[in-house]
Amino acid sequence: MLKYKIIPVTSLQQNCSLIWCEQTQDAALIDPGGDVELLLKAVDDNNVNLKAIYLTHGHLDHIGAADELRKKRHLPVIGPHKEDEFLFSAIPEQCEIFGFSAIDIFFPDEWLNEQQTINLGCEQLSVIHTPGHTPGHIVLKHEAQKLLWVGDVIFKHSIGRTDFPRGDFDILISSIKNKLFSLRENYRFVPGHGPESTLAEEKNHNPFLI
Repeated sequence: MLKYKIIPVTSLQQNCSLIWCEQTQDAALIDPGGDVELLLKAVDDNNVNLKAIYLTHGHLDHIGAADELRKKRHLPVIGPHKEDEFLFSAIPEQCEIFGFSAIDIFFPDEWLNEQQTINLGCEQLSVIHTPGHTPGHIVLKHEAQKLLWVGDVIFKHSIGRTDFPRGDFDILISSIKNKLFSLRENYRFVPGHGPESTLAEEKNHNPFLI
């Protein structure tokens, strides 16, 4: 079984998720936007073995702690899709925009592609490339438990912004309707901000998608 804990970080209250395989206790952090010590405390409190960092996209509030965690715990940073490389190159500019302390430019150890799979202990996640909020945004899907980590693609009764560089509203809506809403099962999702929801709820009640 895949277990998870949502840890809001930074003044923006971005949802970083600590996920782990219950059988092996191997764990990963999804979108660690900041507050390194808070995240490491959650890792230690849950007695798990942190193995990797997964990123859904390149915005600073989702990647801000990734490089520091990588160096502290000798972890690989995995994802997003390579189309977000320009955002990593612009980390100093992002720090100014978001009002974050200066962070050096870094890049993931591995970019992810559509339908690629990631193994975490005995559990497996698959990649859905969902551009629109950013061109390289991905969603991580856990098929067995019908769980999605959607970053800033979709929220409860809302959708991701498209007014940042290389955002595109029409492409975002296409990603949601043609990729996420094409999933047959009633998936629950963890968004980058705010409460969890389900695809069924958003199909029926999200004012941006009806």
